[in-house]
Amino acid sequence: MQQVEICFSPELIHLHELQGKIVVVVDIFRATSTMVAALANGISEIKTCADLEECRAMATSGYLIAGERNGVKADGFQLGNSPLAYLTGEYQSQKLAMTTTNGTLAISKSTGADEILIGAFPNLQATVSYLQSLEKDVLIHCAGWKGKFNLEDSLYAGALVKALERTHEAEDDAALAMKSLYEKEGHDLKGFLSQASHAKRLQNHNIDSDIDFCLTLDLFSLIGKVDNGTLKRVEIQ
Repeated sequence: MQQVEICFSPELIHLHELQGKIVVVVDIFRATSTMVAALANGISEIKTCADLEECRAMATSGYLIAGERNGVKADGFQLGNSPLAYLTGEYQSQKLAMTTTNGTLAISKSTGADEILIGAFPNLQATVSYLQSLEKDVLIHCAGWKGKFNLEDSLYAGALVKALERTHEAEDDAALAMKSLYEKEGHDLKGFLSQASHAKRLQNHNIDSDIDFCLTLDLFSLIGKVDNGTLKRVEIQ
């Protein structure tokens, strides 16, 4: 069997070997959930940027620009980090440049892996199907919160470990622990994750509907895959 492991934060990614593995970057509240929603609703590609100035400059190259820091839209950006902004389909065939507090940093720190995917609950089964079609080890890279462990990314990691158990075995204690947590709490994602610190931060911004979307399973049959620094949509049959 292949192996699956979890890295809880970009601050710990240097402790993991990336070469030869598929890295799944996850930032449930909300970057990777928003990326999946954008790709599923007409955005043609997403350029992820580590900082605000790099992202802002992409506007001159014909990109929509989305910027978020500490849960709110950054000044001077067309969009923030809400997945619901893309569900109307009004951005069909447009290119998006995006920077967020945690998720885009985790993507940039995953360079060196054989492939980089983005993970979210709305495309969980599509991600599982893709990973199980390949014979490669998997590293789940949680974006966390400013370098620290967070509950929502880690619980998604446990869900992915559980879903992959036919083809991948837990390689480390983190994978074993989060699989067990998901088995215990996964029946009530919203109830359990309402305790999470970042969920409370987002609730303070009155965006409960974003949280509901981010915790909805299997809305889309696609994956997001980084190709030469750009995130693109791949349909899964």
